[in-house]
Amino acid sequence: MLFSRFPRVHLADLPTPLQHLHRFGASVDHPQLYIKRDDFMSLGMGGNKLRHLEFWMGAALEQGADLVVACGRPESNQCRLTAAAAAKLGLDCILVHNTEPPGFLQGNILLSHLFGAQSIYLGETDEETRQQEAVALVERLKAEGRKPYLIGDVALGCLGYVNAAIELHQQALARDIDLRQVVIVGAMGATAAGFLFGTALLGHPFHVHVISVEYSREVLWSILERNFNAIGSLLGIRPNVTLEEVATIHMDYLGPGYALPTPEAIQATRDLAQTEGILLESVYTSKTVWGLRDLVARGIISRQEAACVIHTGGGPALFGQAQLYQPKK
Repeated sequence: MLFSRFPRVHLADLPTPLQHLHRFGASVDHPQLYIKRDDFMSLGMGGNKLRHLEFWMGAALEQGADLVVACGRPESNQCRLTAAAAAKLGLDCILVHNTEPPGFLQGNILLSHLFGAQSIYLGETDEETRQQEAVALVERLKAEGRKPYLIGDVALGCLGYVNAAIELHQQALARDIDLRQVVIVGAMGATAAGFLFGTALLGHPFHVHVISVEYSREVLWSILERNFNAIGSLLGIRPNVTLEEVATIHMDYLGPGYALPTPEAIQATRDLAQTEGILLESVYTSKTVWGLRDLVARGIISRQEAACVIHTGGGPALFGQAQLYQPKK
């Protein structure tokens, strides 16, 4: 009922699995570690953006769109999954990238190409300029008689992770898991903000540790706060629990900056692969899992409390990061 007035299309295989990390947990001396497998979806090799896209594509279809426009760098998971969703729904797709054209397609941009998306390369520009170019493109397409929909209404997309928090809570209850701690990537804030809002709506059953992989604490907090409030306005609901009560931001795992790997995160990728057969990538998920491990080691997450990390996907990017994982000679 919470989302019934918002058009939505089925793109993700929900609920995604909640798996016990038996061997990885043993390696960090925590017997109650779990992982929420939002990488475990069939469309486009899966990932968190499919939850957002269920609502974005629902809005696009309701508005009669025949084409969707999305923005991101070539390695963008959102672009890949927008292209996959557009292919499934019979819509054209144009992707606007703020880079030079790559000389060789691999990882996410290869998949976007295979899904039939058209890519426009603006050269090295900032995100604001990229957004302005996308808006201008949408207006040109309208003038040509097309019906484009611009992907990216943040509050609307966040609904996917409001639902994810409710879904995780229900799974934990059904399995009699007293889940107290959740670790999630901060990134650009939409996924985390939705999850935090859902947690607040539930009355704060668990505390959410947000791992920053891109922004400073102050910038990320302002993004989360803005998105949290926007979701409340969209739904017409104000939770009784505040953002401050449900969330802690951790800056210790960012390393030298966005998309710059750390030795600890690279090791987390190796360890999760070799203990559980689960793959991470170096921009988002490896730093998040390293954060989980370190928070346990430091006692911030107690070994007596069940904890879960949200795997937001992004696996195809790993193949563009092969240089990080070559055998030592």
